[in-house]
Amino acid sequence: MSSSEAASLSLGLTPSAQGLSSWRELTPGLRRSLAYVSSRPAHAAAVDRPGLRLTWADLRATLEDLLRLLPALDRDPAVLAREFAWFQLAPETLLSGYYEPWLKASLTPAPGYPVPLYGPPDDLQVVDLGRFHPKWQGQQLTYRVVNGRVEPYHDRAAIDGRGALNGRGLEIAWTRDPVDVFFLQIQGSGRLVLPDGRIKHVLYAGKNGREYVSLAKIMDQRGLLPREAASMPAIRSLLAERPDLRRELLDTNPSYVFFRLADDGPYGSAGQVLTPFVSAAVDRGVMPLGAVFALDTRLPAPEGGEERFRGLMLAQDTGGAIKQTRVDLFCGSDERGEFVAGRLKSQARVMVLVSKRVLDLGK
Repeated sequence: MSSSEAASLSLGLTPSAQGLSSWRELTPGLRRSLAYVSSRPAHAAAVDRPGLRLTWADLRATLEDLLRLLPALDRDPAVLAREFAWFQLAPETLLSGYYEPWLKASLTPAPGYPVPLYGPPDDLQVVDLGRFHPKWQGQQLTYRVVNGRVEPYHDRAAIDGRGALNGRGLEIAWTRDPVDVFFLQIQGSGRLVLPDGRIKHVLYAGKNGREYVSLAKIMDQRGLLPREAASMPAIRSLLAERPDLRRELLDTNPSYVFFRLADDGPYGSAGQVLTPFVSAAVDRGVMPLGAVFALDTRLPAPEGGEERFRGLMLAQDTGGAIKQTRVDLFCGSDERGEFVAGRLKSQARVMVLVSKRVLDLGK
């Protein structure tokens, strides 16, 4: 991207759009990203794709420079264009959203809480296939062993429909609604409201290794709900109206997520606490965890229509459905976060920021 275009976009960045009173409030998130990047092999490639090759040392230097320059951004946002090169991932990319839902739950079996949340089963095995052949680098196999044979792990139909995990003591909590649990698994984390009013975080702890299948896609294929109308509220409404189809439709997504309880969160894939409207999930094959990028898009507005959103983002998470240049924006845990995440499906421009000092050193 040209310096003049980067300068124009940088002037449109305002911390208030991301719920920040000052760019200085990015400091904790940037430090968390820096801690992750600093733990990686300095000279190994963090990303290597046409037009952009960066080592972890390059990312570390970029984060250090941005931290140093944060105090200047409030009075002079154009410093981002002067000090950093902007690399656009693609002409446009799909932007979706996720949030941290609240569920009423009990930590012990109780009337009115029939739906369990499971922790990771002890027979769930994961192997790094890259250890066996370079062509499988970055791929994992999730499985179980049955009578000495490797088998795929139980899918959603087996777990929720046929009770494959019943009686094993794997329940960490019990909730009220299977649809709530289904969407909790898609979001990856949430908060449990216990009968005594206490709040517990429930965090991602593993998955069964089965392919993620979009319920919106299935509903569209079956003529139940057009894909362009398939927001989270619309899907919930249809499932409520058709209880006769609910179990069958939920089971079309064989992917299943396991959880753990915690006192804080949510955490991204790199072990970092996420920041609403700052943290995002990416495909690490396209953009490395720890990268900083500018986002230019439009978000659904609670008062109706859409509103322009330009932000300075941190790549701190991944997701099973987040592939190629698609980006998933973490929207928080409040009403606005639920509203935006449930309706967000926009085209966006994504520009990775790299310190010009790094690029100069590489010449």
